[in-house]
Amino acid sequence: MNFRPLHDRVLVRRLDEEETTSGGIIIPDTAKEKPMEGEIVAAGAGAKNDKGEVSPLDVKAGDRILFGKWSGTEVKIDGEELLIMKESDILGIIEEGAQIQKAA
Repeated sequence: MNFRPLHDRVLVRRLDEEETTSGGIIIPDTAKEKPMEGEIVAAGAGAKNDKGEVSPLDVKAGDRILFGKWSGTEVKIDGEELLIMKESDILGIIEEGAQIQKAA
């Protein structure tokens, strides 16, 4: 894939949610919400300040992130559905071994 986001934007691949609940109930595709977890595929160089200096991003390709439910713009690149969003739309980086559970 030859795509490089500009400035403070990142390209994100959504990570699939669990298909079963903790009680073992299988969730059909029509009842699933879009995942709010993703992996950074590519990141821009950073935002420019008033002086024209570039501030590097806090995220990099390969980071697992959590983002808002309605964040980003959906695009299709090389047949894959991805999101483009600003770094400010990212809620945080998911550290290795952490498990995120949605509030009911």
